[in-house]
Amino acid sequence: MKIVVIPSGFKESLSVEEVGYSIAHGIQKVDPSHDVTVIPMVDGGEGFAKTITKLKSGEIINHRVTGPIGEKINSFYGMFYEQGVKTAVIEMAAIAGLKNVPKHLRNPLKTTTYGVGEMMLKALDDGAERILIGCGDSGTNDGGIGMAQALGVRCYDETGREIYIEGGGDIHRIQSIDFSGLNDNIKRIPIDAAVNWKNVLCGERGVARVFGPQKGATPEQVELLANNLEYLSELYHDVSTEDLKYGQGTGASGGLGAGLIAVCGAKLHPRFEIIMKYIQISDAIQNTDLVFTAEGCLDYQTPHGKIPSEVARIAKLYHKPVIALAGTIGKDAKINYDTGIDAFSSIIPQPATLEDSISDASKWLKNCAENAMRKVMIGILIAKAMKTHAG
Repeated sequence: MKIVVIPSGFKESLSVEEVGYSIAHGIQKVDPSHDVTVIPMVDGGEGFAKTITKLKSGEIINHRVTGPIGEKINSFYGMFYEQGVKTAVIEMAAIAGLKNVPKHLRNPLKTTTYGVGEMMLKALDDGAERILIGCGDSGTNDGGIGMAQALGVRCYDETGREIYIEGGGDIHRIQSIDFSGLNDNIKRIPIDAAVNWKNVLCGERGVARVFGPQKGATPEQVELLANNLEYLSELYHDVSTEDLKYGQGTGASGGLGAGLIAVCGAKLHPRFEIIMKYIQISDAIQNTDLVFTAEGCLDYQTPHGKIPSEVARIAKLYHKPVIALAGTIGKDAKINYDTGIDAFSSIIPQPATLEDSISDASKWLKNCAENAMRKVMIGILIAKAMKTHAG
């Protein structure tokens, strides 16, 4: 059989390449002659910069920047040429991602995107003529105001004193924002951001209410963050006429999407749209017999632009069956049947601690892929037997 594996990574556990090749290993344990192709996919989150840079034969550049909790961390960005243009690809998750926030310090009131702005300045210093930013897997909820300050924007309180905003919880302290010190080059080059198109900044489906709890916010903190982001959108309105409150993608990475528009004049794109420019999967799907995909958690959010649903959508154009493997199966996961996923399964074989789930993920993924493939082979044997009896 020809099988294509098109997964995303498992956050804080396995890279997208590790997920893909673990599944391939499990499939080939059933029959080594299966022709398995692995196409690692990224959605703007972890692995985005390195995957795109590798595909474009570019260079990874290491740099120390401010991490999400304010301490200096080692991070990186990629540089490559695209149609003769020197392009920097920056991965928000590698700078201010949730993985860079220790579990006991997960408080989105106090996490910052300052390092994202620092990395943008580094890319400009290195001659970038275009910047591509992957927004995903963030540990922040500051509406991009940290990034803005790194780029030269100044915030003042009601006394007229310049203040530093540590995170989303401080936004209400801002009385005014001064954009006159913004780096001169930041609006001279095109900036594109790959975002979750469904994420908006404000309202009941705003980013603070949807993702704040995942980043460690209590119900009271969620409401503070939601109100602060609403207020920040009004402050941003002085330099942007776009709909920052409810515009598509504005809530990406804790509101970084809105900040990128207002501060940098960036253009937001559905993340799969950007990724498909660099990673071609349609031909591979059209010429295969079976598609495997995967993600850390399969639930009601998966159909909203996540990799398994996008892979399944394309697979259905060619009438190809799709199996999804997930670290966990979450709320309302059955809705994914409507997106084109034909079967899904959790890789976890028994109750386990989070630590065990992370350390054993590769082994469990191989076993789960093997079991899924054995069931596929049973189906093939049954189909052959029925055809023989009918004949």
